[in-house]
Amino acid sequence: MNAAVRRSRGNWKAALFGASTIAVLLVSTACSPSASEGQGAPRTSDRPSTPPTTAGPTSSPQPSATPTTKPNPGSSSTSGTAAAACTRADLTVTATSQEEKGKPVRHILLTATNTSGKTCNVYRYPYVQLGDAKAAVTDIKDSADPDGPFAAIAPGKEAYAALLLSGPMDEAPAKTLTVALQGRDAGSKASTPIDVALPGVDTLIYNDFARVTHWMTASGLALRFIMSS
Repeated sequence: MNAAVRRSRGNWKAALFGASTIAVLLVSTACSPSASEGQGAPRTSDRPSTPPTTAGPTSSPQPSATPTTKPNPGSSSTSGTAAAACTRADLTVTATSQEEKGKPVRHILLTATNTSGKTCNVYRYPYVQLGDAKAAVTDIKDSADPDGPFAAIAPGKEAYAALLLSGPMDEAPAKTLTVALQGRDAGSKASTPIDVALPGVDTLIYNDFARVTHWMTASGLALRFIMSS
């Protein structure tokens, strides 16, 4: 009987131990994270970020073209528009040769000096008469001031016109040189002819190639129109 009791107690302990083990396993399984929790959606930091949008190239503003202009041959100004046209009573006119001493005179600088007490305007170009020529000397049109048809001369100041006498053609002598001034209106005259002393010679040689520039207040600029000829 004692042996039977001991076997019965051993079986009970074994059954109790097995039941306890099963309970522990069940509790452990219930507390462990599920597969779905362990393999849940990736964290925000694990997700691939959207690549930044690259801005397309922007076009650089193109510099505006700078218009090119020829040098202004004259010195017209709005202040001179109200001045009256110069007359022979306002000016003295001289002629200066631009040649080396002893060489024939072909290039002449005409200088008009304002001897009056007021500003006056010389318009366009001088009417230059050489001796018995049938017509006045033709003007060099490229020398016209694009800003206005006149050069204003203040008291004591000067304006200039360059005169080319001849080219490779038949020539004629001239013992006199006169200059007439133009008025405000094209083709008009503001004075009777002014006698101009010849530049150190008693005779000028000219032909149909004779040309004269428009009036301007820079002598060097006026001469540039004739010195290459």
